[in-house]
Amino acid sequence: MTTQITVPALGESVSTAIVAKWLKKAGDEVAMDDALVELETDKVTLEVYAQTAGTLSQILAKEGSEVEVGGVLGTIAEGAAEAALHKPARTVAAPKAERAPAMAAAPQPSPAAEAAGAAQLLSPAVRKIVDEHRLNPAAIPATGKGGRLTKADVLDYVESRKPEPKAPPASPQPAPEPRAPEPMPRAFEARAETPGERPRQERARMTGLRRRIAERLKAAQNTAAMLTTFNEIDMTSVLAVRDRYRESFEKKYGARLGFLSFFVKAAIVALREIPAVNGEIDGDEIVYKNYYDIGVAVGTPQGLVVPVVRDADKMSFAELEMKVSELAKKARDGKLGLDDLSGGTFTITNGGVYGSLMSTPILNPPQSGILGMHKIESRPVAIDGKVEIRPMMYVALTYDHRIVDGREAVTFLVRIKECIEDPQRLLLDI
Repeated sequence: MTTQITVPALGESVSTAIVAKWLKKAGDEVAMDDALVELETDKVTLEVYAQTAGTLSQILAKEGSEVEVGGVLGTIAEGAAEAALHKPARTVAAPKAERAPAMAAAPQPSPAAEAAGAAQLLSPAVRKIVDEHRLNPAAIPATGKGGRLTKADVLDYVESRKPEPKAPPASPQPAPEPRAPEPMPRAFEARAETPGERPRQERARMTGLRRRIAERLKAAQNTAAMLTTFNEIDMTSVLAVRDRYRESFEKKYGARLGFLSFFVKAAIVALREIPAVNGEIDGDEIVYKNYYDIGVAVGTPQGLVVPVVRDADKMSFAELEMKVSELAKKARDGKLGLDDLSGGTFTITNGGVYGSLMSTPILNPPQSGILGMHKIESRPVAIDGKVEIRPMMYVALTYDHRIVDGREAVTFLVRIKECIEDPQRLLLDI
């Protein structure tokens, strides 16, 4: 009997993926739940697992190809690997001895045999990390299905074993020896004319994830009637609240009191007043959403991802700060799942953490609005007829003009400004 390997559901609004890497070769035996292939979307990299034991008989989708949800990646011929599931760990045969007494106790497996048995249940991705760090799989706490080790289990274990950084020695160190230049990656086609110099031009293939991000951003520009409106916010009051309660807040909740929770709360006030910004276009209908799942853009080495804070309107400031911190850490560690990335109704992005003074964010389809925060800059402003130096932030709202009118967009951003400049509004929900 043959079983097809298909592309699983990839999350809301994601219908295709790139085949990044096959972890098995045609003809390899596979056990149930073995990782077979890695897929990349514009949101996440995920592994596809074997749903049955057998032999990988065909690979139909080559590495680098684009596949759709439900598409066939390959096939497994069932039955060929059934025996492998029950095969005991290979051990060194002991020399034959005299017949043992009938009531002799059964020998206990050695630690080496236990480790070998555990290694049989490892996926290729997990086995690679275990081998690289020379780990004993039996010593690592497993959280996967059926007590299997997952990639996250092993990475967490490796992280926990890292020694604390040592303080630098007090005595001055001699100047380091000059090192030879590192070899250039093979992906670079240009060559340096003089050894040790960087080439004038370098060329490297885009990853599947970067290609998908590029495609979706361009599709957003081609589909939505995007327009951006700007305003500026005096951050004096929020900074005062933050400075006054930062220490006690962190002591009580174990979370840092940042600016994002204030902006999430302010955005929810504005979304309730201007529901079109929280809606989307579906064919010739407008879908108005009466729940608030707020996406928070996070930059990672692999690209920008937008994990979602579910039911943000029901959360306190502390719950928002803890949830955002948790999602940001998962994003940087590459541990976000599809559930973390799908279903957002509105997005907030903060270019200010990188020093951006002003920008025009791009919509995250199918959403109709995205709020851009920026760097806080002390500037002279007129207050009651006098010039004062105040901490100011430019904010931007990019919206889909097909569903949101200019008046609504400007009103939305003014409401954000009012809530941040007078945080007591957030407590009174006005």
